[in-house]
Amino acid sequence: MALKLKPLADRVIVKQTEAEEKTASGIYLPDAAKEKPTKGKVIAAGPGKFDDNGKRMELAVSVGDTVYYGKYAGTDVEVDGQKLVILRESDILGVLE
Repeated sequence: MALKLKPLADRVIVKQTEAEEKTASGIYLPDAAKEKPTKGKVIAAGPGKFDDNGKRMELAVSVGDTVYYGKYAGTDVEVDGQKLVILRESDILGVLE
C-alpha cells in the first residue's frame, strides 16, 4: 500500500515504534503512563531543501533508516489508520546502524 502523504523539502515521515508495555522489572504500564516513543523508521523522505546558491541539498537519512528524535519534536499525524510523525531533518538526533 502506497503512502498518501509526501514530505516536502527537508522533512521526513517516521512510523513510530510502539511504546513500551512494561518496565524492565516487569510492571505493566497503563496508557497514561507510557512515554511517547522517540524512535521510529523513516518511511518517506523529502527531496531536500535548497542552499543559498539554489542547489538542492540531499538528506542524510533515507527510507528504511531507524532514527531517534526529540520527545517533543515533529508533528503527529494519522494517515489511513497509521500513526506517523513528520519531522525536519534537523529534529533527528541520530541514525541507528
